[in-house]
Amino acid sequence: MACAAFLGLGVMGFPMAGHLKAAGHEVRVWNRTAAKAKAWADQHAGTASSSPEEAADGADIVFMCLGDDPDVRAIALPLLEHMKPGSVLVDHTTASAQLARELHAAASARGIGFVDAPVSGGQAGAENGQLSIMCGGDADAFAKAEPVMQACAKAIVHAGPAGAGQLTKMVNQICIAGLVQGLSEGIHFAQAAGLDVETVISAVSKGAAQSWQMENRWQTMDQGKFDFGFAVEWMRKDLRIALEEARANGAKLPVTALVDQFYGEVEAMGGKRWDTSSLIARLNRE
Repeated sequence: MACAAFLGLGVMGFPMAGHLKAAGHEVRVWNRTAAKAKAWADQHAGTASSSPEEAADGADIVFMCLGDDPDVRAIALPLLEHMKPGSVLVDHTTASAQLARELHAAASARGIGFVDAPVSGGQAGAENGQLSIMCGGDADAFAKAEPVMQACAKAIVHAGPAGAGQLTKMVNQICIAGLVQGLSEGIHFAQAAGLDVETVISAVSKGAAQSWQMENRWQTMDQGKFDFGFAVEWMRKDLRIALEEARANGAKLPVTALVDQFYGEVEAMGGKRWDTSSLIARLNRE
């Protein structure tokens, strides 16, 4: 069992830290809003810390699940000065590959391992311990982190060196963007044609059009309910990171760029916190 710290208790981090504790690890948590850390400690019989450094003091492995590059950089770089040699810093934040490489270099200089480990599966996956975790980093750091991450995961893949986890997550979000737009157009078309959407989905979901999004979101999309899953503002952050990386590596992402614009329209409709399936709302607006 590991002595672990978990920094960032949002909709993903709160349950992820809980799974680590339930697996038998010693877990100390920190959150910018101290009340949330206390609530977690009360619920899981863990320890709430007053600072990231206090949480990480003597820990074998430190997990982060924060917001964006600036948040990660502000926490991680000072934190490395307080982590013990031989420990591992794992970043579950969806962030840039360049930041992952920067943190890997800073950690390595202090004898600390680093793994960029963004996740997929949304809030439900975090709550059920069924996340897919995409990892980048050195093999020895991954080998230390992987058994501990198993508490939160249904699948863990080591995709390559530092940054490879973040790049793989970008592929994930690029694919989801196109899938959700296609599903939105399909349901919108079925509605406009006067078809029974449930009957249509029961037919097409058994063939090549099948996807997780179709199986789990068609009904709420048909009903115009968008309070499930991953928020539009978070998806736009992820797509921004992917589009910035594409400009750097020369990849062409015309559909991704278009869907990002569509999400911008959803935000303008008041849907910043709607889930990503709300792309259909811009098609169905009067």
